[in-house]
Amino acid sequence: MSLRVLVVDDQGVVRAGFAAMIDAEEDMTVVGEAADGAAAVRLAEELAPDVVVMDVRMPVLDGIAATRIITGRQDAPRVLVLTTFDLDSYVFDALRAGASGFLLKDVHPAELLQGIRVVAAGESVLAPSATRRLIGHYSSGAGVGIRADTGPRELDSLTGSQRNVLTLVASGLNNSEIAEELGITVGTVKSHVNALLRKLGLRDRVQVTILAYDLGLARPNPPGAHL
Repeated sequence: MSLRVLVVDDQGVVRAGFAAMIDAEEDMTVVGEAADGAAAVRLAEELAPDVVVMDVRMPVLDGIAATRIITGRQDAPRVLVLTTFDLDSYVFDALRAGASGFLLKDVHPAELLQGIRVVAAGESVLAPSATRRLIGHYSSGAGVGIRADTGPRELDSLTGSQRNVLTLVASGLNNSEIAEELGITVGTVKSHVNALLRKLGLRDRVQVTILAYDLGLARPNPPGAHL
């Protein structure tokens, strides 16, 4: 089945270019386009896309606010934020709002297409510059703050295996790498990830990673590492 993608950008030429590139892929279909955040919110509900490719700076409703509304719904699509502006506030605000990825618009087309596939699969993707900013932020002792109300009670509900998987997710390992590290199957890893997401009230691996850093369960990787 093709991945259903909603493309959101206030610049018609940019939006059409992204849509044409995505539609040309055999495993993707553009189900709609929106020129502002309000239209994106409406179309996300009407069209039920798997992934929303979201611009940040738009009229009526910006991409961050639209992302927060879209991801707050039940059975919400994944959101991949694209922006021309490589700013700390955009990175942090996009992740707080529930985005599963953050890329710059000058990314190579192949990386954008792969990013859509990655977030659709429940993984996370961040531009290298965004990752460096996050690592630097945590290295300075600051936090991003995804779930301020998550504490020992929620963490205590995790099994030992789930806690191990949480820390490995936060270190940037994918499911196959975690399975190899722990000597278990990829299917078991997926089950653990789904369970800890449910217990902690988180949407995806990006939020797991940020929570792990905020609670001191993970430490920044060396420069150049990625989430």
